Amino acid sequence: MKITASLLKSRALDEGFDLAGIASTGAAESWLHLETWLNAGMHGTMDYLDRHRELRRDPSRLLPGCRSVLAVAMSYHQDSPEEPGPGYCRISSYAAGRDYHRVMKKKLVRLGRSLATSDTDIQWRAVVDTAPILEREWAARAGLGWIGRNTMLINRKFGSEIFLGLLLLNLDLEPDKPARDHCGRCRACLDTCPTGAFVRERVLDARRCIAYLTIEHRGGIEETFARAIPPDLAGCDRCNAVCPFNRKAPSGLHPEFSPAEHRRNPEIRELRTLDEQGWKEWRRGSALNRVSWEQFRRNLKILSENRDF
Repeated sequence: MKITASLLKSRALDEGFDLAGIASTGAAESWLHLETWLNAGMHGTMDYLDRHRELRRDPSRLLPGCRSVLAVAMSYHQDSPEEPGPGYCRISSYAAGRDYHRVMKKKLVRLGRSLATSDTDIQWRAVVDTAPILEREWAARAGLGWIGRNTMLINRKFGSEIFLGLLLLNLDLEPDKPARDHCGRCRACLDTCPTGAFVRERVLDARRCIAYLTIEHRGGIEETFARAIPPDLAGCDRCNAVCPFNRKAPSGLHPEFSPAEHRRNPEIRELRTLDEQGWKEWRRGSALNRVSWEQFRRNLKILSENRDF
């Protein structure tokens, strides 16, 4: 059976993805922007971004002979949770449910294997935020959405709270047209950032970003930024929460991404009783595996100090 773009996208949707599109490969258009950003040190302590910068130039560096990219997305948008009350904190919505890496990778691998079964000459590689590639650019080029002012990919129907995945292929497939930018004059995402992490639109200084500071950064946190963190234990949803496209996006489409009950606005006092093994159990099955015991204790200490515990 000949694999066409329409057949591949149909199979992707059958796997449970909400969006699917095709992009032709070649040089990444945003690579020079990435290089400027890295040279300015805006990646902070995320040294892996600098180490593998050259691999991000072209998907064929990850899959020799790569000709097309299938970009897919799944929504994790939920109804707006209640604001944490005194003594409680918040987990970023992307990390409160099941680990999206595992959920989406299984679907992409299954799809790739089905293609290789029908044609042994097909080569493929599944990527879900685990390889040096500019996922948002390829998703945008495949027509899944546009890059908003807060650097997130935004889809008119599903908003920006979507997980992205890519299937690299050695097939020539008809590409989709990129989506138009629909941000208009809206600056809500830029204006709501409590630490001023956006140097300008579509340029984020990670060193000032609460999501980076609480999840990626391994050292101490500057007091000025630490004071702006509560009530966020891990991650920050502010620039997503105010986006008009998220406000009208369908919610709860995938139960696996709904917050586990114990991760829904947890109590700070209860979290303070956890030992290292308890923390590992508490975060099990979620994307919070990225947050080490030391980071958890650091973040909890900041919340406790900021909230007078």
